[in-house]
Amino acid sequence: MPPNDTDNRGSAASPSRLYHGWIILVVAMLAVFASSPGQTYVVSVFVGPIQLETGWSRTLISALYTLGSLTAASGILMVGRLMDRFGARATLAGAGLGLAALWMSRVDGPFDLYLGFALLRLLGQGALTVVPTAMVAVWFVRLRGRALALTSLGAIAGQAVFPPLVHLLVIRTDWRTAWVVLAVAVWALLLPATLLFVRRSPEAMGLFPDGDAPWDGPAEGPGPAPARRDEEWTLGEALRTRAFWLVVVAVASQSLITTALTFHHVSFMNTLGIDSATAATVFTVMAPSSLVGTFVAGTLLDRVAGHRLLPVAPACLIAAMLWSMAIVGPWHAFAYGGLLGFTSGFGAILQSVIWPSYFGRRQIGSIRSAGAIGMMAAAAIGPLPFGWMFDVTASARTTVRVFLIVPIVSALAGLVAHPPRR
Repeated sequence: MPPNDTDNRGSAASPSRLYHGWIILVVAMLAVFASSPGQTYVVSVFVGPIQLETGWSRTLISALYTLGSLTAASGILMVGRLMDRFGARATLAGAGLGLAALWMSRVDGPFDLYLGFALLRLLGQGALTVVPTAMVAVWFVRLRGRALALTSLGAIAGQAVFPPLVHLLVIRTDWRTAWVVLAVAVWALLLPATLLFVRRSPEAMGLFPDGDAPWDGPAEGPGPAPARRDEEWTLGEALRTRAFWLVVVAVASQSLITTALTFHHVSFMNTLGIDSATAATVFTVMAPSSLVGTFVAGTLLDRVAGHRLLPVAPACLIAAMLWSMAIVGPWHAFAYGGLLGFTSGFGAILQSVIWPSYFGRRQIGSIRSAGAIGMMAAAAIGPLPFGWMFDVTASARTTVRVFLIVPIVSALAGLVAHPPRR
Protein backbone atom coordinates (compact mmCIF):
# COMPACT_ATOMS: atom_id res chain seq x y z
CA MET A 1 0.00 0.00 0.00
CA PRO A 2 1.11 3.62 -0.37
CA PRO A 3 2.84 5.29 2.57
CA ASN A 4 0.60 5.95 5.56
CA ASP A 5 -0.85 9.39 6.20
CA THR A 6 1.00 10.83 9.16
CA ASP A 7 -2.25 11.88 10.85
CA ASN A 8 -3.80 8.45 10.65
CA ARG A 9 -1.46 6.29 12.71
CA GLY A 10 -2.95 4.28 15.50
CA SER A 11 -3.50 0.91 16.98
CA ALA A 12 -6.11 -1.58 15.87
CA ALA A 13 -9.58 -0.66 16.96
CA SER A 14 -11.43 -2.73 19.49
CA PRO A 15 -14.05 -5.15 18.08
CA SER A 16 -16.89 -3.06 19.52
CA ARG A 17 -15.84 0.09 17.68
CA LEU A 18 -17.46 0.97 14.34
CA TYR A 19 -15.15 0.00 11.50
CA HIS A 20 -14.06 3.20 9.73
CA GLY A 21 -14.56 1.50 6.37
CA TRP A 22 -18.32 1.90 6.76
CA ILE A 23 -17.83 5.66 7.09
CA ILE A 24 -15.62 5.55 4.00
CA LEU A 25 -18.43 3.73 2.19
CA VAL A 26 -20.93 6.48 3.06
CA VAL A 27 -18.51 9.14 1.77
CA ALA A 28 -18.00 7.11 -1.42
CA MET A 29 -21.76 6.86 -1.88
CA LEU A 30 -22.01 10.62 -1.44
CA ALA A 31 -19.21 11.17 -3.96
CA VAL A 32 -20.90 9.02 -6.60
CA PHE A 33 -24.13 10.96 -5.95
CA ALA A 34 -22.26 14.26 -6.31
CA SER A 35 -20.75 13.13 -9.63
CA SER A 36 -24.16 13.68 -11.27
CA PRO A 37 -23.30 17.09 -12.86
CA GLY A 38 -20.69 15.23 -14.93
CA GLN A 39 -23.06 12.45 -16.01
CA THR A 40 -25.00 12.32 -19.27
CA TYR A 41 -28.41 12.36 -17.56
CA VAL A 42 -27.70 15.85 -16.12
CA VAL A 43 -25.76 17.28 -19.06
CA SER A 44 -28.63 16.32 -21.38
CA VAL A 45 -30.94 18.72 -19.48
CA PHE A 46 -28.76 21.64 -20.62
CA VAL A 47 -28.56 20.75 -24.33
CA GLY A 48 -31.86 22.41 -25.26
CA PRO A 49 -31.27 25.66 -23.34
CA ILE A 50 -27.70 25.96 -24.68
CA GLN A 51 -28.93 25.36 -28.22
CA LEU A 52 -31.70 27.95 -27.80
CA GLU A 53 -29.37 30.69 -26.52
CA THR A 54 -26.40 30.11 -28.81
CA GLY A 55 -28.10 28.92 -31.98
CA TRP A 56 -25.63 26.03 -32.27
CA SER A 57 -26.99 22.87 -33.87
CA ARG A 58 -27.72 19.74 -31.86
CA THR A 59 -25.23 17.93 -34.10
CA LEU A 60 -22.45 20.38 -33.14
CA ILE A 61 -23.24 20.09 -29.42
CA SER A 62 -23.36 16.28 -29.65
CA ALA A 63 -20.03 16.18 -31.51
CA LEU A 64 -18.40 18.42 -28.90
CA TYR A 65 -19.75 16.16 -26.15
CA THR A 66 -18.33 13.05 -27.83
CA LEU A 67 -14.96 14.75 -28.36
CA GLY A 68 -14.93 15.97 -24.75
CA SER A 69 -15.73 12.47 -23.48
CA LEU A 70 -12.89 10.97 -25.50
CA THR A 71 -10.51 13.63 -24.17
CA ALA A 72 -11.63 12.80 -20.63
CA ALA A 73 -10.99 9.10 -21.23
CA SER A 74 -7.39 9.88 -22.18
CA GLY A 75 -6.87 11.80 -18.92
CA ILE A 76 -8.45 9.42 -16.42
CA LEU A 77 -5.19 7.51 -15.86
CA MET A 78 -3.71 10.68 -14.33
CA VAL A 79 -6.52 10.66 -11.75
CA GLY A 80 -5.71 7.10 -10.74
CA ARG A 81 -2.01 7.87 -10.39
CA LEU A 82 -2.83 10.87 -8.17
CA MET A 83 -4.96 8.64 -5.96
CA ASP A 84 -2.19 6.05 -5.60
CA ARG A 85 0.40 8.70 -4.80
CA PHE A 86 -1.52 11.12 -2.59
CA GLY A 87 -4.54 9.11 -1.45
CA ALA A 88 -8.25 9.38 -2.20
CA ARG A 89 -8.63 12.55 -0.14
CA ALA A 90 -6.63 14.59 -2.66
CA THR A 91 -8.71 13.44 -5.65
CA LEU A 92 -12.18 13.15 -4.09
CA ALA A 93 -12.87 16.58 -2.63
CA GLY A 94 -14.95 17.64 -5.63
CA ALA A 95 -13.10 20.94 -6.05
CA GLY A 96 -12.32 20.11 -9.66
CA LEU A 97 -15.89 19.21 -10.61
CA GLY A 98 -17.14 22.40 -8.96
CA LEU A 99 -14.71 24.45 -11.02
CA ALA A 100 -15.79 22.61 -14.18
CA ALA A 101 -19.42 23.51 -13.42
CA LEU A 102 -18.41 27.16 -12.96
CA TRP A 103 -16.61 27.02 -16.31
CA MET A 104 -19.83 25.76 -17.95
CA SER A 105 -21.67 28.80 -16.60
CA ARG A 106 -19.35 31.07 -18.62
CA VAL A 107 -19.28 29.18 -21.94
CA ASP A 108 -19.09 31.63 -24.85
CA GLY A 109 -17.97 29.57 -27.85
CA PRO A 110 -17.72 26.00 -29.20
CA PHE A 111 -14.19 25.51 -27.84
CA ASP A 112 -15.33 26.65 -24.39
CA LEU A 113 -18.14 24.09 -24.52
CA TYR A 114 -15.78 21.31 -25.64
CA LEU A 115 -13.40 22.08 -22.78
CA GLY A 116 -16.28 22.23 -20.31
CA PHE A 117 -17.58 18.85 -21.46
CA ALA A 118 -14.07 17.36 -21.19
CA LEU A 119 -13.65 18.67 -17.62
CA LEU A 120 -17.13 17.52 -16.57
CA ARG A 121 -16.57 14.01 -17.93
CA LEU A 122 -13.04 13.72 -16.53
CA LEU A 123 -13.83 15.04 -13.05
CA GLY A 124 -17.42 13.82 -12.76
CA GLN A 125 -18.04 10.66 -14.75
CA GLY A 126 -14.34 9.81 -14.44
CA ALA A 127 -12.79 10.83 -11.11
CA LEU A 128 -15.91 10.78 -8.94
CA THR A 129 -16.85 7.33 -10.24
CA VAL A 130 -13.46 5.62 -10.39
CA VAL A 131 -11.96 7.03 -7.16
CA PRO A 132 -14.89 6.21 -4.80
CA THR A 133 -15.15 2.61 -6.03
CA ALA A 134 -11.37 2.16 -5.86
CA MET A 135 -11.39 3.63 -2.34
CA VAL A 136 -14.07 1.18 -1.19
CA ALA A 137 -12.09 -1.67 -2.76
CA VAL A 138 -9.11 -0.68 -0.59
CA TRP A 139 -11.16 -0.81 2.62
CA PHE A 140 -13.10 -4.00 1.85
CA VAL A 141 -11.90 -7.37 0.58
CA ARG A 142 -14.09 -10.14 1.97
CA LEU A 143 -17.20 -7.91 1.78
CA ARG A 144 -16.13 -6.05 -1.36
CA GLY A 145 -19.08 -7.07 -3.53
CA ARG A 146 -21.65 -6.04 -0.95
CA ALA A 147 -19.83 -2.78 -0.15
CA LEU A 148 -19.62 -1.73 -3.79
CA ALA A 149 -23.28 -2.61 -4.30
CA LEU A 150 -24.15 -0.20 -1.47
CA THR A 151 -21.88 2.44 -2.99
CA SER A 152 -23.82 2.26 -6.24
CA LEU A 153 -26.93 3.49 -4.43
CA GLY A 154 -25.38 6.96 -4.77
CA ALA A 155 -25.51 6.68 -8.58
CA ILE A 156 -29.11 5.45 -8.57
CA ALA A 157 -30.15 8.27 -6.22
CA GLY A 158 -28.33 10.84 -8.37
CA GLN A 159 -30.09 9.66 -11.51
CA ALA A 160 -33.46 9.94 -9.77
CA VAL A 161 -32.89 13.27 -7.98
CA PHE A 162 -30.69 15.51 -10.13
CA PRO A 163 -32.45 15.65 -13.57
CA PRO A 164 -35.85 16.91 -12.32
CA LEU A 165 -34.25 19.35 -9.86
CA VAL A 166 -31.87 20.72 -12.49
CA HIS A 167 -34.73 21.03 -14.99
CA LEU A 168 -36.74 23.01 -12.42
CA LEU A 169 -33.71 25.18 -11.65
CA VAL A 170 -33.16 25.98 -15.34
CA ILE A 171 -36.83 26.96 -15.71
CA ARG A 172 -36.86 29.15 -12.59
CA THR A 173 -33.54 30.89 -13.32
CA ASP A 174 -31.45 30.14 -16.43
CA TRP A 175 -28.97 27.46 -17.47
CA ARG A 176 -25.89 29.50 -16.52
CA THR A 177 -27.16 30.12 -12.99
CA ALA A 178 -28.02 26.44 -12.72
CA TRP A 179 -24.38 25.50 -13.33
CA VAL A 180 -23.26 27.91 -10.57
CA VAL A 181 -25.74 26.32 -8.15
CA LEU A 182 -24.45 22.85 -9.10
CA ALA A 183 -20.86 23.95 -8.39
CA VAL A 184 -21.80 25.14 -4.90
CA ALA A 185 -23.82 21.97 -4.29
CA VAL A 186 -20.87 19.71 -5.21
CA TRP A 187 -18.54 21.59 -2.87
CA ALA A 188 -21.07 21.53 -0.02
CA LEU A 189 -21.64 17.79 -0.42
CA LEU A 190 -18.03 16.68 -0.75
CA LEU A 191 -15.52 19.08 0.80
CA PRO A 192 -16.46 18.64 4.49
CA ALA A 193 -17.02 14.87 4.27
CA THR A 194 -13.77 14.26 2.38
CA LEU A 195 -11.56 16.39 4.62
CA LEU A 196 -13.05 15.04 7.86
CA PHE A 197 -13.40 11.33 7.16
CA VAL A 198 -11.37 10.07 4.19
CA ARG A 199 -8.20 8.17 5.04
CA ARG A 200 -5.75 6.40 2.76
CA SER A 201 -6.27 2.78 3.87
CA PRO A 202 -7.26 0.64 6.86
CA GLU A 203 -3.58 -0.11 7.46
CA ALA A 204 -2.95 3.63 7.82
CA MET A 205 -5.25 3.56 10.86
CA GLY A 206 -3.85 0.34 12.31
CA LEU A 207 -6.85 -1.63 11.01
CA PHE A 208 -7.42 -4.54 8.65
CA PRO A 209 -9.75 -4.70 5.62
CA ASP A 210 -13.41 -5.38 6.50
CA GLY A 211 -12.62 -4.62 10.14
CA ASP A 212 -11.27 -8.15 10.53
CA ALA A 213 -8.62 -9.40 12.90
CA PRO A 214 -5.17 -10.13 11.37
CA TRP A 215 -5.32 -12.83 8.68
CA ASP A 216 -2.57 -15.41 8.51
CA GLY A 217 -4.03 -18.63 7.12
CA PRO A 218 -5.11 -19.77 3.67
CA ALA A 219 -8.32 -18.48 2.12
CA GLU A 220 -11.44 -20.52 2.76
CA GLY A 221 -14.37 -20.77 0.43
CA PRO A 222 -14.72 -19.61 -3.17
CA GLY A 223 -14.87 -15.88 -2.42
CA PRO A 224 -11.93 -13.49 -2.60
CA ALA A 225 -9.28 -13.76 0.09
CA PRO A 226 -7.64 -10.77 1.74
CA ALA A 227 -4.99 -9.36 -0.57
CA ARG A 228 -1.51 -10.53 0.40
CA ARG A 229 1.75 -8.88 -0.53
CA ASP A 230 2.58 -11.43 -3.24
CA GLU A 231 -0.78 -10.69 -4.93
CA GLU A 232 -0.08 -6.97 -5.39
CA TRP A 233 0.66 -5.71 -8.90
CA THR A 234 1.94 -2.39 -10.18
CA LEU A 235 0.30 -0.74 -13.18
CA GLY A 236 3.21 -1.68 -15.45
CA GLU A 237 3.05 -5.32 -14.35
CA ALA A 238 -0.73 -5.42 -14.83
CA LEU A 239 -0.50 -3.97 -18.35
CA ARG A 240 1.90 -6.75 -19.31
CA THR A 241 -0.54 -9.49 -18.33
CA ARG A 242 -2.92 -11.20 -20.71
CA ALA A 243 -5.61 -11.03 -18.03
CA PHE A 244 -5.74 -7.21 -18.01
CA TRP A 245 -6.55 -6.91 -21.70
CA LEU A 246 -9.01 -9.80 -21.65
CA VAL A 247 -10.89 -8.10 -18.80
CA VAL A 248 -11.02 -4.84 -20.79
CA VAL A 249 -12.56 -6.70 -23.73
CA ALA A 250 -14.91 -8.59 -21.40
CA VAL A 251 -16.38 -5.42 -19.88
CA ALA A 252 -16.21 -3.05 -22.88
CA SER A 253 -19.45 -4.25 -24.49
CA GLN A 254 -21.37 -3.11 -21.41
CA SER A 255 -20.34 0.51 -21.97
CA LEU A 256 -20.54 0.53 -25.76
CA ILE A 257 -23.84 -1.29 -26.32
CA THR A 258 -25.77 -0.04 -23.26
CA THR A 259 -24.86 3.59 -24.02
CA ALA A 260 -25.83 3.15 -27.67
CA LEU A 261 -29.15 1.52 -26.83
CA THR A 262 -29.94 4.21 -24.26
CA PHE A 263 -28.93 7.10 -26.54
CA HIS A 264 -31.13 5.85 -29.41
CA HIS A 265 -33.84 4.40 -27.18
CA VAL A 266 -36.89 6.42 -28.24
CA SER A 267 -36.26 6.23 -32.01
CA PHE A 268 -35.35 2.55 -31.59
CA MET A 269 -38.67 1.86 -29.87
CA ASN A 270 -40.59 3.91 -32.45
CA THR A 271 -39.40 1.67 -35.29
CA LEU A 272 -40.69 -1.33 -33.30
CA GLY A 273 -44.15 0.19 -33.04
CA ILE A 274 -43.82 1.64 -29.52
CA ASP A 275 -44.95 5.26 -29.20
CA SER A 276 -42.63 7.90 -27.72
CA ALA A 277 -44.59 8.31 -24.46
CA THR A 278 -44.42 4.57 -23.72
CA ALA A 279 -40.77 4.46 -24.77
CA ALA A 280 -39.92 7.24 -22.31
CA THR A 281 -41.83 5.43 -19.55
CA VAL A 282 -39.67 2.34 -20.10
CA PHE A 283 -36.83 4.26 -18.42
CA THR A 284 -38.77 4.13 -15.14
CA VAL A 285 -38.24 0.36 -14.84
CA MET A 286 -34.52 0.54 -15.58
CA ALA A 287 -33.49 2.13 -12.27
CA PRO A 288 -35.16 -0.42 -9.94
CA SER A 289 -34.05 -3.34 -12.11
CA SER A 290 -30.52 -1.91 -12.10
CA LEU A 291 -30.68 -1.88 -8.31
CA VAL A 292 -31.67 -5.55 -8.33
CA GLY A 293 -28.77 -6.39 -10.66
CA THR A 294 -26.40 -4.45 -8.42
CA PHE A 295 -27.25 -6.41 -5.28
CA VAL A 296 -27.41 -9.76 -7.08
CA ALA A 297 -23.87 -9.16 -8.37
CA GLY A 298 -22.65 -7.87 -5.00
CA THR A 299 -24.01 -10.89 -3.15
CA LEU A 300 -22.62 -13.37 -5.68
CA LEU A 301 -19.19 -11.74 -5.74
CA ASP A 302 -18.84 -12.23 -1.98
CA ARG A 303 -19.34 -15.96 -2.55
CA VAL A 304 -18.02 -16.72 -6.04
CA ALA A 305 -14.63 -15.88 -7.55
CA GLY A 306 -14.98 -12.86 -9.85
CA HIS A 307 -13.56 -14.51 -12.97
CA ARG A 308 -16.40 -17.04 -12.93
CA LEU A 309 -18.92 -14.21 -13.32
CA LEU A 310 -17.09 -12.27 -16.06
CA PRO A 311 -19.01 -13.98 -18.91
CA VAL A 312 -22.35 -13.47 -17.12
CA ALA A 313 -22.67 -9.71 -17.72
CA PRO A 314 -22.24 -9.91 -21.53
CA ALA A 315 -24.51 -12.98 -21.54
CA CYS A 316 -27.23 -10.90 -19.84
CA LEU A 317 -26.66 -8.17 -22.43
CA ILE A 318 -27.06 -10.72 -25.23
CA ALA A 319 -30.36 -11.81 -23.66
CA ALA A 320 -31.59 -8.19 -23.55
CA MET A 321 -30.61 -7.59 -27.19
CA LEU A 322 -32.29 -10.80 -28.37
CA TRP A 323 -35.43 -9.86 -26.46
CA SER A 324 -35.44 -6.40 -28.08
CA MET A 325 -35.81 -8.03 -31.49
CA ALA A 326 -39.02 -9.72 -30.28
CA ILE A 327 -40.74 -6.51 -29.10
CA VAL A 328 -44.24 -6.20 -30.54
CA GLY A 329 -46.13 -4.52 -27.69
CA PRO A 330 -45.71 -2.31 -24.62
CA TRP A 331 -45.19 -5.13 -22.11
CA HIS A 332 -42.36 -6.49 -24.26
CA ALA A 333 -40.75 -3.04 -24.13
CA PHE A 334 -41.00 -2.88 -20.33
CA ALA A 335 -39.53 -6.36 -20.00
CA TYR A 336 -36.66 -5.25 -22.25
CA GLY A 337 -36.10 -2.19 -20.03
CA GLY A 338 -35.97 -4.45 -16.99
CA LEU A 339 -33.43 -6.77 -18.63
CA LEU A 340 -31.24 -3.87 -19.75
CA GLY A 341 -31.38 -2.25 -16.30
CA PHE A 342 -30.49 -5.51 -14.57
CA THR A 343 -27.57 -5.99 -16.96
CA SER A 344 -26.27 -2.47 -16.29
CA GLY A 345 -26.37 -2.90 -12.51
CA PHE A 346 -24.79 -6.36 -12.61
CA GLY A 347 -22.00 -5.26 -14.96
CA ALA A 348 -21.19 -2.08 -13.03
CA ILE A 349 -20.47 -3.95 -9.79
CA LEU A 350 -18.55 -6.69 -11.59
CA GLN A 351 -16.28 -4.09 -13.23
CA SER A 352 -15.55 -2.46 -9.87
CA VAL A 353 -14.73 -5.74 -8.11
CA ILE A 354 -12.71 -7.51 -10.77
CA TRP A 355 -9.74 -5.09 -10.85
CA PRO A 356 -8.74 -5.29 -7.15
CA SER A 357 -9.51 -9.02 -7.02
CA TYR A 358 -7.09 -9.60 -9.94
CA PHE A 359 -4.37 -7.06 -9.18
CA GLY A 360 -4.58 -6.22 -5.47
CA ARG A 361 -4.93 -2.86 -3.72
CA ARG A 362 -1.51 -1.23 -3.86
CA GLN A 363 -2.00 0.60 -7.17
CA ILE A 364 -5.73 0.08 -7.59
CA GLY A 365 -6.27 3.73 -8.55
CA SER A 366 -3.94 3.52 -11.55
CA ILE A 367 -5.05 0.05 -12.62
CA ARG A 368 -8.75 0.83 -12.24
CA SER A 369 -8.26 4.07 -14.23
CA ALA A 370 -6.34 2.28 -16.99
CA GLY A 371 -9.23 -0.15 -17.35
CA ALA A 372 -11.71 2.73 -17.28
CA ILE A 373 -10.08 4.34 -20.34
CA GLY A 374 -11.46 1.59 -22.55
CA MET A 375 -14.92 1.75 -20.96
CA MET A 376 -15.16 5.56 -21.20
CA ALA A 377 -13.98 5.51 -24.82
CA ALA A 378 -16.47 2.77 -25.68
CA ALA A 379 -19.29 4.77 -24.05
CA ALA A 380 -18.25 7.90 -25.97
CA ILE A 381 -18.14 6.29 -29.42
CA GLY A 382 -20.87 3.66 -28.95
CA PRO A 383 -23.86 5.71 -30.20
CA LEU A 384 -22.07 6.71 -33.44
CA PRO A 385 -21.63 3.33 -35.22
CA PHE A 386 -24.96 2.11 -33.84
CA GLY A 387 -26.73 5.20 -35.20
CA TRP A 388 -24.94 4.90 -38.55
CA MET A 389 -26.05 1.27 -38.94
CA PHE A 390 -29.55 2.28 -37.90
CA ASP A 391 -29.64 4.94 -40.64
CA VAL A 392 -28.22 2.58 -43.29
CA THR A 393 -30.52 -0.36 -42.59
CA ALA A 394 -33.59 1.59 -41.35
CA SER A 395 -34.20 -1.46 -39.15
CA ALA A 396 -33.77 -1.69 -35.38
CA ARG A 397 -33.76 -5.49 -35.47
CA THR A 398 -31.07 -5.65 -38.15
CA THR A 399 -28.91 -3.16 -36.24
CA VAL A 400 -29.16 -5.17 -33.04
CA ARG A 401 -28.43 -8.39 -34.95
CA VAL A 402 -25.21 -6.90 -36.35
CA PHE A 403 -24.03 -5.57 -32.99
CA LEU A 404 -24.65 -8.87 -31.18
CA ILE A 405 -21.08 -9.75 -32.13
CA VAL A 406 -19.78 -7.24 -29.54
CA PRO A 407 -21.15 -8.91 -26.35
CA ILE A 408 -20.45 -12.36 -27.85
CA VAL A 409 -16.75 -11.45 -28.15
CA SER A 410 -16.87 -10.02 -24.62
CA ALA A 411 -18.40 -13.23 -23.24
CA LEU A 412 -15.70 -15.32 -24.91
CA ALA A 413 -13.00 -13.04 -23.47
CA GLY A 414 -14.58 -13.38 -20.04
CA LEU A 415 -14.43 -17.17 -20.28
CA VAL A 416 -10.65 -17.17 -20.69
CA ALA A 417 -9.78 -14.10 -18.55
CA HIS A 418 -8.41 -16.07 -15.61
CA PRO A 419 -6.67 -14.27 -12.72
CA PRO A 420 -3.02 -13.47 -13.50
CA ARG A 421 -0.19 -15.53 -12.09
CA ARG A 422 3.36 -14.41 -11.51
